This record gives sequence, structure tokens and C-alpha cells, in this order.
Amino acid sequence: MPTASPITAAYLDRILKARVYEVAIETPLEAAPRLSARLDNRVLFKREDLQPVFSFKLRGAYNKLVQLSDAERQRGVICSSAGNHAQGVALAARELRMRAVVVMPVTTPTIKVDAVRTIGADIDLHGQSYDDAYAHAQAVAKRDNLVFIHPFDDPEVIAGQGTIGMEIHRQHRSHIDAIFVPIGGGGLISGIAAYTKALFPKIRIVGVEPEDSASMHAALAAGAPVTLDHVGIFADGVAVRRVGDETFRVCRETVDEIVLVNTDETCAAIQDIFEDTRTIVEPAGALAVAGAKRYVAEHGVRGQTLVTVNCGANMNFDRLRHVAERAAIGEQREALMAVEIPERPGSFLAFCAVIGERNVTEFNYRYAGPTAARVFVGLELSHGAAERAEIVKAFEAAGHRVIDMSDDEMAKLHVRHMVGGQAPGITDERLYRFEFPERPGALLKFLKAVGTRWNISLFHYRNHGSDYGRVLAGIQVPDAERADFEQHLQDLGYPYADESENPAYRMFLA
Repeated sequence: MPTASPITAAYLDRILKARVYEVAIETPLEAAPRLSARLDNRVLFKREDLQPVFSFKLRGAYNKLVQLSDAERQRGVICSSAGNHAQGVALAARELRMRAVVVMPVTTPTIKVDAVRTIGADIDLHGQSYDDAYAHAQAVAKRDNLVFIHPFDDPEVIAGQGTIGMEIHRQHRSHIDAIFVPIGGGGLISGIAAYTKALFPKIRIVGVEPEDSASMHAALAAGAPVTLDHVGIFADGVAVRRVGDETFRVCRETVDEIVLVNTDETCAAIQDIFEDTRTIVEPAGALAVAGAKRYVAEHGVRGQTLVTVNCGANMNFDRLRHVAERAAIGEQREALMAVEIPERPGSFLAFCAVIGERNVTEFNYRYAGPTAARVFVGLELSHGAAERAEIVKAFEAAGHRVIDMSDDEMAKLHVRHMVGGQAPGITDERLYRFEFPERPGALLKFLKAVGTRWNISLFHYRNHGSDYGRVLAGIQVPDAERADFEQHLQDLGYPYADESENPAYRMFLA
């Protein structure tokens, strides 16, 4: 038997003694034949999406609550959570006949709020982010003498999640090459990694984070936990600005690598899981599969056994529109191109001849003047990024100006839905992309915050089935007022990006 380090040995003991099965089930470790064939590796899904609350979180929550003293149980518990930890604490408290208060950001998906309310916990909606909810929960805990249950930075919570690692190795006695685990605050991967490295140190532990929420990646690079200025909200289950001190300590020793994935890759992974299981996981629940695919592509591995932890399935139904739209791009099955063609008879036919027999998934055309026309076209791909490059070369060879917009976030979120020509006579226009919490009255509040000093010359809002609104706005700002306007944006407090130099804007809207 390998010699465990002090960290992994201590957690091995905690995990073996953890109590989770009064509320949790031992979830199956299932083969994914379709994905395995495509990747030329054996892929196994650890189905934590099948838990009673559709997430692994109740393991750690129950293991923590069941070990509280009688006096602590009498006081009751409180937690802060964007959803899955909340459900775990609520269910564990109900089973143990304890009072539970759950503080959730007002931006929490409705499906998660309703689930917690149904279980029976007291809900306190507070703040715009997890950090706001966390600070409020700490204050309420002190005021009402409640026991605070941390979502990830607690040894007993980590040990509860570590029982997943114990199950993986019990269910698959043969060789495993790598285990892929999503990372939010780090509790899940800390438990699985500690158990695995204590007994099977040669198995690679690969963490997976969204590119826009890579808090553990940043912490490991810095040598200590750091607080990110902003985190993306698509994979809300892992949208954590700062990992825990304890989870960092464990991960620094036990995690071999972290893979970062984008939104499109996550959407493609949701589709991959659906095709093999006919179930739909939430974005955080698909991160491990997205990471495994990225890992295979980058390392060129073949014939290996790869385990992915599919950690949750609390998905708002209306988000599926956004997922389906982006999955094809994430899987490199669709390319989005902006092409400028001459405005003369026969040029449209010549443009279509370059496309050839490829299937067109989207087509937007508008007359742009007497000399040139702009086309926004989506094309189905059979050979991924290499074919995208071939298409660009084909258009260029035909004399067309072309921009590959497949990786342009603004083009995918907004421009593809509003291609309609340019506005003559507009001066001093700057283009900004904003995010704001989506709730009743939020759009009106946003417009009031922008104010009336500067004229809005372009505006596009589209509900993407999430809990954040996304706006693209053209605002006329003379150069002499640029500094004042930039300061105004800072004072607004909404995340934003200046897209004034974006080529999709320049071609279709400027």
C-alpha cells in the first residue's frame, strides 16, 4: 500500500468515517459509449446528478450536520449558497429535525430557490453575488446564534464529498488514468483528490474550471488564494471568486493539473452527456466532460480510462435555448463568418459557390450601399477548426473580405440576432456590452443608471435563459467627454466590456 502524506492520510480517515448514506445514494459509474468512441478513450460518468437533490452537495452538508453537538443542533444552522449547497443543507437539516436558514443571492436560478423552499428551509434572498450572501449569512449567524455551514472550506464537508472518490474506486477495480472534477470553491475536488492520492497516487487528478471563473487556477499560480475581480455566471454552480484556504492547501498537494474551458465547450459537453444518458445536466455539471475533451485534444491520449464527475443537474429549462445555440460552436460543428461581397449582379451566386455543398445553418444579408454587401453566415463543419481555416482561405481566394467570428462572444450573443445595417449620420458612437442581474424591473433600473447625459444610439437585449441580462449598447460619447463617461461606467458597478473596436461591430453596425 502506498505511503500517504499527512494531508491525504488525515482525509482518508475522515472519508472512511463520513456519514452520508442516510440521505445520499451511491450513484452509478456509467460508461459513455458514444463519447468514448469519439474520443478513442474509455469515458466513465460518475452520475452525481442522480442524487435526491440532483447534486453531490448533500454529502458534505449531511456529514457536517450529523457531527454537530446536541447544543449546536438546538441552535440551528445557516448557510450561504447559490443553490446546490442550500438544497443539501436544507435536506440534511430536515432529516435531523433542525432549523435551517439559507441565504441566497437574489440572482439565484428560480429552480434552486423553489427546491430549497419545498424542502422546508427558511430562505433569505440577499445581495447580488455569493460574496454578498456569504457576508450577510455570517452577520445573521452571529445575531441569531446559528451555526454557519460553509459550502466548501470545512474538513467535514470535504470528507463528505470525498465519499465520491471512495465509490469510484470501489465501483471500478481496474486501472484508471485520470479523474476530472469541476472546481468552484474546491471542496469536491479536495475530497476526491485526497482519497485517490492516499491510495492510488499515480492516477491523475485534473480540475476543470470555466475560463472566466478560474479561481483555483489563479490561486495555484499565485501560491495562495486570490480574490478574482469578477467571475462568469453561466456555470453559476462554480462561480466562486475565492477558493477556500483549506481546499487550496489540499489541492496544492493533490491536484495534478487544471484545465480551463469556455462556455461553448461547456454547452457541447451538456449535449454529449445528453446523447449518452438522455439527461440534462447544469453547466457546472458538464465541466468535467468539457475538461476531459480538452485534455484529450491537448495531450493526444488514446486508449485511456477517464472518469468525469457529473456533479449536478439543477438547470433552468429556459436556458436550454442558449445551450443548444452554443453547443454546435463548442463542438466545432459550426462556424460563424462575416463576409463582405461586391454589390453587383452575380456576386451573391459567386459567394454561394464558395460555400459549395456545406450546410448553411444561419444566413443574414443586408444591402449596405452601392459598392458592398455584408453577409453573416453560419456553416456546418465536418472537420472542426481545420475546416474553419479552409473556409476562410476559400473566401479570401475569391476576393472577399472575411472575419471568422466563431470565437467572438459579442457576435454570438448579440450581432447574429440584430444584423440589419448601419445607421448613417451617427457620430461619436462607442459600443459597450453589459451584464446585470435579471429580475423584475432590472432593465429599467439599468437604463436609469446609464442616465440621460449621453444618447443611446443602439440597443440590443436578449433573454438568454439565464439569471443575468446581457445588453449591447451604442452610446454617443464625444472624445472630450470620454473620461467622464468611463468614470460613470465605473460608478454604475455593472460588469462591462468596450466593444468599439470589435470587427463584427465595424462590419455590420458601425
